[in-house]
Amino acid sequence: MDFAASCPIPLSDYPHVLMAHGGGGRLMQQLIDRLFMAAFGSPDDPHDAAVLTPGTERVAFTTDSFVVRPLFFPGGDIGSLAVHGTVNDLAMRGARPMALSCGFILEEGLPMETLWGVAKSMGEAAHAAGVRVVTGDTKVVERGKGDGIYINTSGVGCLAKGVCISPSQIQPGDTVLVSGDLGRHGMAIMAAREGLEFESAIESDSAPLWEPVAALLEAGVRVHCLRDLTRGGLTSTLNEIAQAADCEIAIEERAVPVREDVQGACEILGFDPFSVANEGRFAAFIDPADTDKALEILTGHAVADGAAVIGEVRSGRPIVTLKSLIGATRILDMLSGEQLPRIC
Repeated sequence: MDFAASCPIPLSDYPHVLMAHGGGGRLMQQLIDRLFMAAFGSPDDPHDAAVLTPGTERVAFTTDSFVVRPLFFPGGDIGSLAVHGTVNDLAMRGARPMALSCGFILEEGLPMETLWGVAKSMGEAAHAAGVRVVTGDTKVVERGKGDGIYINTSGVGCLAKGVCISPSQIQPGDTVLVSGDLGRHGMAIMAAREGLEFESAIESDSAPLWEPVAALLEAGVRVHCLRDLTRGGLTSTLNEIAQAADCEIAIEERAVPVREDVQGACEILGFDPFSVANEGRFAAFIDPADTDKALEILTGHAVADGAAVIGEVRSGRPIVTLKSLIGATRILDMLSGEQLPRIC
């Protein structure tokens, strides 16, 4: 079969798509939409986790792969990151994480103490998140082929009756919140990778997010959509949601929390903190009548104590607009590529 002739994307037209980066830009989104979905079929309700109904109960299912470099960084490591990333994808569906699988790709020559450190951290993170690693697989590749360790995790979570969290539920007037300050994970990785030292240590925000999400749901807050701010950060997340919900999302720059040291590091290195990935932050789209209640609940949890209202949903074309510090409004467009490579 002539696979090149049947490919829906002429890969020669997209020279940057297959470069070594973590995804999150416009080119990666095109690859997903136009190649993988053409091969596998489009999901009924695209989101971080799929909802399945094998019997009378609904479950959420997700998978993710982690190729971060370095393996250990301030505030975490590839093991804890793999757990947090997967349980958070389930939480963004409103699903209580139940169990994980784990696949290790190990490079020949990896020190056993390094592997033990990652495995131990992963087990501790799973215990803290209330899940068990129940199945897995291990493969070893030749020296120079695996960057030490790659990890794939899949997760299953239980959905309560009546919970429907999806871009399709977003309505004009919804309040847009973020659960805390942005950009720390990406800057922590960059500092560790490049041996940079700032006046204050920047640690990753990597953390499990189910507890604050569960508190919102248990309190009856009308949560229409949730999304963790991982690949492509806030900018890519909001653009993806605007497209999926066919709405305008308007945010204010002064309302978005970014720590001063993170802002300074981004300026030095030439990064936009809105486009830097986070591993313990999410955006929430809330019924406006429940905004104050949602903020009170979120700020009662350490992982979300910096929660803030940053904007609202408006009817209109599917774009994200940003009101700058000087009062000008511009379109906040998705990056054409990935700003920070290999950070998750």
